[in-house]
Amino acid sequence: MDRREFNSMLLAGSAIATGTQAIDAVAQGAAPYAAGSSGFELLRLSEDHRRIFEQSYPRFSDAEYKRRHDAMAAKMAAAGLDHVLMVTSTWVGNANVWMTGWRGTAECLTLFKPGEPMVMWIEYYNHLPQCREVAKDVDVRWGQEKGAQLVAEELAKRGAKKVGVFGPLNGAAWKGIETKVPLVSFGREYVELRLVKSEEEIQWMRIGGALSDLGMRALIAGTKVGMSEHELGNMIERSYVGIGGTTGIHFIGSTPMSAPDCCVPRQYHTRRTVKPGDFVFCELTSTWWDYSGQVLRGFTVDAEPTQLYKDLHATAEQAFNDITKVIKPGVHSRDLVEASAIIEKNGFTTYDDLVHGYGGGYFQPILGSKSRPAGHPPTLVLQENMCMVVQPNVITKDEKAGVQFGQCVRVTKTGFESLHVFPAGQFKAGQGL
Repeated sequence: MDRREFNSMLLAGSAIATGTQAIDAVAQGAAPYAAGSSGFELLRLSEDHRRIFEQSYPRFSDAEYKRRHDAMAAKMAAAGLDHVLMVTSTWVGNANVWMTGWRGTAECLTLFKPGEPMVMWIEYYNHLPQCREVAKDVDVRWGQEKGAQLVAEELAKRGAKKVGVFGPLNGAAWKGIETKVPLVSFGREYVELRLVKSEEEIQWMRIGGALSDLGMRALIAGTKVGMSEHELGNMIERSYVGIGGTTGIHFIGSTPMSAPDCCVPRQYHTRRTVKPGDFVFCELTSTWWDYSGQVLRGFTVDAEPTQLYKDLHATAEQAFNDITKVIKPGVHSRDLVEASAIIEKNGFTTYDDLVHGYGGGYFQPILGSKSRPAGHPPTLVLQENMCMVVQPNVITKDEKAGVQFGQCVRVTKTGFESLHVFPAGQFKAGQGL
């Protein structure tokens, strides 16, 4: 799929007009949707996503959860495990939400044994009511600030023989449970279950993609001279938080094109204010429960792009097209690196990853460019319904100037499909998209 094809996915007519008006509202500090509305119309998605989006607590179908439980059971059988322990701590560790629907907060410890109801211990006590609503068919208990001890006692009572663990279980908790039953790390096996997405997961990723697109539209339309990077980040969040999206990241870089000093978007915003002649670029992820999009674009402020920024963007967009042209099942991930050769041919290099797997985690393939390789050699072979972010961050060799262009895509039977509807291009601040 080339640029013209994925641009054509944009909806026409009143939906675009409504979206532009909404972005104007965000730029003026107002809510981008009517009172009482879910805001679904802002997402420019097909109507079959509405039912998913308008749930009070996002949940997959019973059949989808059964698919996950069966897949986990098969992995456990192969490893000789009778239980697995899924850990979430201070919102880190997403196995619990994948298996139960509950995202976890301070601490969440869940035991899974095939064929039996799951048991979950959570902190804090006031989190129990909502968790019991969301985590369907799960025995939710209070962890009493001694969750690992309660897990150990439960496993001993059950006569467990071997337990797999995935998620951030601290060393003291691991040692405490291990006094009752042998533990083994099961993180690699869990990641393998997340690499290939189901059709339902793909639908949810489209929602994450649409929320991310909404944030990027707000950023480009609303950026004005004098705004700080903090204000830009706030404007992004205001576009989707009010309709149920949550923030993954919004890395932002702003720099004068005449004397650039930023080649990759910054992870933490600065108090630098936008000035005429600036280039602003952003790596943006909004999340729908646990499913994210990622869109990367750049734009100029009150100026045409300089020749350098035209060349950087043209190279990044060509690299994106060359990489995605290669994507299909059976392709080795090193072929994606080879496809990015236009970057070095045009005299540039990269800073950020060229490609990384996505959807439930930051997965393989994690690929650098030929001139800035990743930490490990590429080994993965692509499969249908893998998802990845293709994101060429093309920079000058002196690391002064750079652009970033890309988005999350899905591997299809015959090639790739974008999970976003955001148009390609290098834009101007104030532009409605």
